Amino acid sequence: MSIQKHTILVVEDEVHLHEALKLNLELEGYEVSSAFDGPNALHQIQHAHFDLIILDVMLPGMDGYTIIETVRLNHINTPILILSAKNSSANRVQGLKLGADDYLTKPFNLEELLLRVSKLIQKSGTPTPTLLSNDAYSFSGHTVYFKLLQATLASGEKINLTKKEAMLLKLLIENKNTIITRERILQTVWGYQVFPNTRTIDNFILNFRKYFESDSKNPLHFISIRGIGYKFQD
Repeated sequence: MSIQKHTILVVEDEVHLHEALKLNLELEGYEVSSAFDGPNALHQIQHAHFDLIILDVMLPGMDGYTIIETVRLNHINTPILILSAKNSSANRVQGLKLGADDYLTKPFNLEELLLRVSKLIQKSGTPTPTLLSNDAYSFSGHTVYFKLLQATLASGEKINLTKKEAMLLKLLIENKNTIITRERILQTVWGYQVFPNTRTIDNFILNFRKYFESDSKNPLHFISIRGIGYKFQD
């Protein structure tokens, strides 16, 4: 059965943080649109429906406060979650007075962000969708179900994935045939300003090769680019 996804507009000009937010929200079952500057964000808000807007304050072209004020003056009542490095009480009060529904400072806890997103969407009156099972990708007889955190191997064996494994697989697969640097992987999958040892990525790639490669020592899909990072090819 097809279930309508909730739509979220992420307005954030820091590319790696934006990508991390988008990836995590998509894994939670949301449909995510992107804006990297104020004017484009305002245009999208005025011409499309969103269930939630996640909004940075410091943006090129137009700041987040101006966007909130303009949106509310135009009687657009979409819930707005401010995500900002400005952490003073004055900034928080200003955002809430202009019409934002919530305010979260950077760096933030990912689970807290996802909880606030869920609460704001529930508050808006739209029921939260159940987990979708059709967000899948198949290659060489294997199928990865990102949101279910599962994969069915070509042999028919089913395996469970950790959330980090699903995130890294999604990042690599969405950027098929493109080299993804270690730095980008760490920032996108492990979070804003919180990096594990780079050896962690190597261990994840080794696991992927055990799962999905017919010969893990001569991989066809998960390729190491020495000194740079990794790429996926199907």
